[in-house]
Amino acid sequence: MANIINRQQTFSTNGTVTAAGLHNLIDTALVNSAIIKNQQEITTIGTADLLLIAPDSVDASLAPRKVTVQNLLDDGLTAGTFTSLNLTGALTYGTATGNRTVSTSATITTGTIPNLTSSTANITLGTIPTLTAGTTTSTAANITNGTVQTLTASTANITTGTIGNFNSTTGTISTLNSTTGTIGNLTTTLTGDVTISTGSATVGTRVAVVNTAQEYTAAHNFNATTLTSGNSIAWDLSANQVARLVLSTNGTMADASNKVDGSVYILLVTQGTGSNTLAWNATYKWPSGTAPTLTTGSAKSDIFTFISNGTSLFGVASQNYS
Repeated sequence: MANIINRQQTFSTNGTVTAAGLHNLIDTALVNSAIIKNQQEITTIGTADLLLIAPDSVDASLAPRKVTVQNLLDDGLTAGTFTSLNLTGALTYGTATGNRTVSTSATITTGTIPNLTSSTANITLGTIPTLTAGTTTSTAANITNGTVQTLTASTANITTGTIGNFNSTTGTISTLNSTTGTIGNLTTTLTGDVTISTGSATVGTRVAVVNTAQEYTAAHNFNATTLTSGNSIAWDLSANQVARLVLSTNGTMADASNKVDGSVYILLVTQGTGSNTLAWNATYKWPSGTAPTLTTGSAKSDIFTFISNGTSLFGVASQNYS
């Protein structure tokens, strides 16, 4: 409305209303007939549509003012509450405050979330100081502190903490250091060594334990090795517990190295060509103090069995095999 009704036009009591006076009263009143009749419900509204806003004033001379929808939402609303607001587009805001924000699909590029409660969260990059979660799926996660109840990962770098249940069907663990805890079942193909420095081990179907009696259901054997014939013949017992010696010349068995108290050692001696002799170092001990004479003849063999006290080798001979 441009003007309200002209209140300067008056009529005397019981006076005559003239046409000119009535015209003076209403000629300046511009009334849009669409405002007071033929009203239609608007189901959609645009930012450029106009609204009539009545100022909060007791001054009756002030008529409703017009404003666009965009100006109303951008600048006009200085205080108030939206009880239910649904936005389908992108939301851009400066600073938001409050104690709770719930989103089913949010993209957060920077910032800090003090407390995140989510049934399905996909975090591709960043650091979570403390994470407590039922199921978390991540292709590359850096967790510095906290507990992961069940971890299934193609690539995991865990420096400290406890893994309750660890299932790894593929991949390589270059170094596994576990100072405390229990590994229920470990199935792996080793390319290195397993060292148990302290504690005790439990006998399994494929593990030999040095301090526990065991019964083997399949053959176990020593790898037979060959000593080198010569004037002085060396025997490293740590690598040659069962050894062969083919004599090609007269020789002497030197003091064997790495003798272990209680260990048993076996030596098979075979004549190569001719009738070679074999003498023994004083650390070899024989019944009645007499060393056996080697069987002569090409391809003849003698078997010598020894038990050690850590210093000497006490032997017996079984001879003349051909």
